[in-house]
Amino acid sequence: MDEDLAVKALAALAQTSRLRVFRAIVGAGPEGMQPGQLTQALAVPANTLSFHLKELHHAGLVSVQREGRFMRYRADMPTMQNLVGFLTDHCCQGVPCDDMPTVACDTACC
Repeated sequence: MDEDLAVKALAALAQTSRLRVFRAIVGAGPEGMQPGQLTQALAVPANTLSFHLKELHHAGLVSVQREGRFMRYRADMPTMQNLVGFLTDHCCQGVPCDDMPTVACDTACC
């Protein structure tokens, strides 16, 4: 991941409601969520939710798929993992971080 993409993703997540939306979508796993489900789960008004979803999609953190009249949003797990990797690429001053926990998604859900 290059620096510009990392900044765009971090900027998209740097808002409380948007971070909550993203975490809910990540928590839904591969099934993802429809906006109505997110509105109910997070008590976010539909117009506000639409704005947040657009920002997350623009940053590449979520994908969207049309299902008839509805849209389904899914977390882009490779992008999220690339962002975490970008943030930790230079940890421990180049020395392997054996004591650092690895960040991995449960393969059963992703």
